[in-house]
Amino acid sequence: MATLTVAVLGLGEAGSRLAADLAAAGANVRGYDPVDGGSAAEAVAGSDVVLSVNTARAALEAAGSVQAVLGADALFADLNTASPARKREVAEVVGAERFADVALLGPVPARGLATPALASGPGARAFADALGPLGMPVDVVSDRVGDAAALKLLRSVFMKGLAASAIESVRAAEAAGHAEWLKQEIAAVIGRPLLDRLLVGSQAHAARRVDELEAAGELLRELGVEPRIAEASAAVLTELAEGDT
Repeated sequence: MATLTVAVLGLGEAGSRLAADLAAAGANVRGYDPVDGGSAAEAVAGSDVVLSVNTARAALEAAGSVQAVLGADALFADLNTASPARKREVAEVVGAERFADVALLGPVPARGLATPALASGPGARAFADALGPLGMPVDVVSDRVGDAAALKLLRSVFMKGLAASAIESVRAAEAAGHAEWLKQEIAAVIGRPLLDRLLVGSQAHAARRVDELEAAGELLRELGVEPRIAEASAAVLTELAEGDT
């Protein structure tokens, strides 16, 4: 089989790890990040698969910057955590028939290409066929753009709510002088690795997770559910993000 050429747009923690794992799995990888300079168009031209791994806010700009150089058979996969509406907007820019809405379910810097993924949209099956043999477990959920994004946001209400709950309770325990006792109690229920991930990961990525919860809140309202937990969790993470600025 011909070597798969993959362009990775965005070389932050997640993008860099995916790029390294793809190269180790035998793919020909081209990376682009605006911080490092270079040209997104040069990275994408001639690629079989394009992975957009930046932010929901940058997703439209990233797609627009490479639309003109996408090959006729190239697949564009948006891996950003964004609302279903934003995923549909990106699909319109690059062409829905070549688009895969991908949701990554786990910490990519830790798990890399082994991070489980949901995929939807017309290009979902092609994404699974391309990335699956290289090591990514992909569950194709539908041929509708936005379905994978929606499922991840629904999951995020719980996961980020759990993180906000841990942050608030541990903060109170610190004030009371019993932080280690409480951490042991929580760890007995959810495990120390997950607790550490909730506390440390939230600290490092608070601003991005606020955006994620805002998108989740919008989705819940569309579904007729009042996003009380999502909004409260976003408030906790906003305070955390502002404390780092």
